[in-house]
Amino acid sequence: MNNINNISINFPKAFRERFNKLLGKREARVFFEYCRKPLRKSIRINTLKIAREDCLKLLERKNWELEEVPWYENAFFVKIKESNESTDKDEEEKLGNELEHFLGYYYIQEAASMLPPLAMDLSSDNFVLDLTASPGSKTSMIAQIMENKGCVVANDLRLERIKILRFNLDRLGVLNTVVTRMHGGKFIKFRERFDRVLLDAPCSSEGEIRRSWKTLSRWSINFIESLSKLQKKLIDAAIIAAKRKGIVIYSTCTLAPEENEEVVSHAIKKFNVSVEKIEIKGLKARHGIAKWNGKEYSKEVKKCLRIYPQDNDTQAFFLAKLVKE
Repeated sequence: MNNINNISINFPKAFRERFNKLLGKREARVFFEYCRKPLRKSIRINTLKIAREDCLKLLERKNWELEEVPWYENAFFVKIKESNESTDKDEEEKLGNELEHFLGYYYIQEAASMLPPLAMDLSSDNFVLDLTASPGSKTSMIAQIMENKGCVVANDLRLERIKILRFNLDRLGVLNTVVTRMHGGKFIKFRERFDRVLLDAPCSSEGEIRRSWKTLSRWSINFIESLSKLQKKLIDAAIIAAKRKGIVIYSTCTLAPEENEEVVSHAIKKFNVSVEKIEIKGLKARHGIAKWNGKEYSKEVKKCLRIYPQDNDTQAFFLAKLVKE
């Protein structure tokens, strides 16, 4: 990425038209402006290996500015003071090359991606399924909140992603997690097994443009529609695998209603699930959308959360909390 404040991006015409319709032209201009800004770096202190205060003492010796992430006390936005003239990529490499990172004392994680584990109402005796787990950001955070107790099944499909997942879990000292390799849809066989299920679904990644403008190179309406079909199959499996009164968290890093509210509305109509409001202190968020492009979704989707880049100066994110009745 460039070392200037705003990155030069040519948004596809269809992309611009969609967000003008989604947000209104004035708000869409703000959205496009934030998409051009480099994404703030953030880290999560891994309390499975080191106490928060002990880690902060180590980080104080570095020439870093730390700002606590409002919605999670163990997370911090990081600015490396000596890197004013360096690129965004240089900063991330610097964070990743520190001894404390290799030791697993902290994990580089985007601040908005920390939201799903916080919404899961986790306890140390839970049996948890992370349906699409690699690279392990949310899996390791779940284990951290559970204090390495209970049990987490971390699943992914591709072998290369499994290798990354295993490496990160080992580095971070995660002990309560079993790694599996299978298509997420096959968890339909494991009926009512899990207290909590996280489906951080494969998506069009509109929210990650700030991290990599190359996201736009694969963006298309057809791509969004094909992903929506996959996401509906995955959420079916997630709900079936959850116990009665269990919680299913559905999240994406995209803003396409076809991949978000439409998928949640599909689940509401097919299963006996309710949408629960998510309250996360310090987070600015917007309600879900009940109408889009001539389609009407369940009114319950208004309880979902939409997070735009301009709301918290993060990547964009979508979050839904489903309770199996």
